[in-house]
Amino acid sequence: MRNPWAQTGNYKTDYRQDTAIFATYLEVLSLWAFLAVLLVLPFFLSRPQMFVLDLILVYALAVLGLNITTGYAGLINIGQAAFVGVGAYTAALLAPSLPFWLTVPIGGLAAAVAGGIVGIPSLRIKHLYLAIATLAFQIIFEWTVGHSTILKQGGAISMPRVEFLGYRVGYKNHYYFWYFVILLVVVVLAFAFRNLLRTRFGRALVAVRDNDRAADAMGMHPGLTKIFAFALGGFYAGVAGALYAYLSRAVVIEDYMLPVSIKFLAMAIVGGLGSLVGSFLGPAFLVLLDLNMEDLANWLKSLGLSYAGVDIASAMRPLTFGLVIVLFLIFEPRGLANWWRLVRNFFRNWPFKY
Repeated sequence: MRNPWAQTGNYKTDYRQDTAIFATYLEVLSLWAFLAVLLVLPFFLSRPQMFVLDLILVYALAVLGLNITTGYAGLINIGQAAFVGVGAYTAALLAPSLPFWLTVPIGGLAAAVAGGIVGIPSLRIKHLYLAIATLAFQIIFEWTVGHSTILKQGGAISMPRVEFLGYRVGYKNHYYFWYFVILLVVVVLAFAFRNLLRTRFGRALVAVRDNDRAADAMGMHPGLTKIFAFALGGFYAGVAGALYAYLSRAVVIEDYMLPVSIKFLAMAIVGGLGSLVGSFLGPAFLVLLDLNMEDLANWLKSLGLSYAGVDIASAMRPLTFGLVIVLFLIFEPRGLANWWRLVRNFFRNWPFKY
């Protein structure tokens, strides 16, 4: 007999149970408890800490889109920051005349259109050549922004203060207001991400990734599936870009250049490609690692490892960033999501070993 509160065996008797999002009622209660913690968390954090939390959630949205393109469909994307930038600049142009709850989805749609266009070369090329094509889009985006007067040639475009239901968001509550907005968007899009593989479109992404010829033989269209992957991944990135534009209150090209694309790819690798949990663990790990680099540098200085005229923290940031990527690729290619899976399986069977 199937226990709805604990997984005591494989007692699934129909397809609906096999494809259920939550295997037990305990998982549902755990999710609701976690969301309750996230709702009350802002009351215990300072304003700078809220900005860090907002930043992690925005990055998680961008990595979710990257995991659709690269994790699910297997299409290497080195231009995710450009899709984020498309959403951000779209929001910057529309924000003076439209409310934020319209500019954010429009920014996502604009990035989705850009993703569909960038995905067209995937009809003929794949692997490294497709990665170079996405890199070319990143370079084209930077060049276009840098030479467009309407976009201030990459200079800062200020974002207006928002009003919602007669409530004007000021300086003190800025990060708190946007935290709840971003959290709502993250919950909705994460739920859609989790359900994607339960649809025929999501299964087509995995089938094309594993073997596009076999997928074609089974009636799927590999070309349209790849374009769909780029468009959907671009939508997630565009929404993240629009939210980040409102959060930072300015849009500047430095936030959407090639190093940021590499950072997104590193977050997906560290978190675990194609993983929902990894899409949050990767950004959280790298953002917190970067913030604590100053403390690590001070600790090294206390040990006498300092050189005149050398900023240890600035020197260690790229070194640590690259070292983390290499170590994860060698020793844990499935990312932090695999660690989460091991911990979850341990407590699922506890106090028994199996």
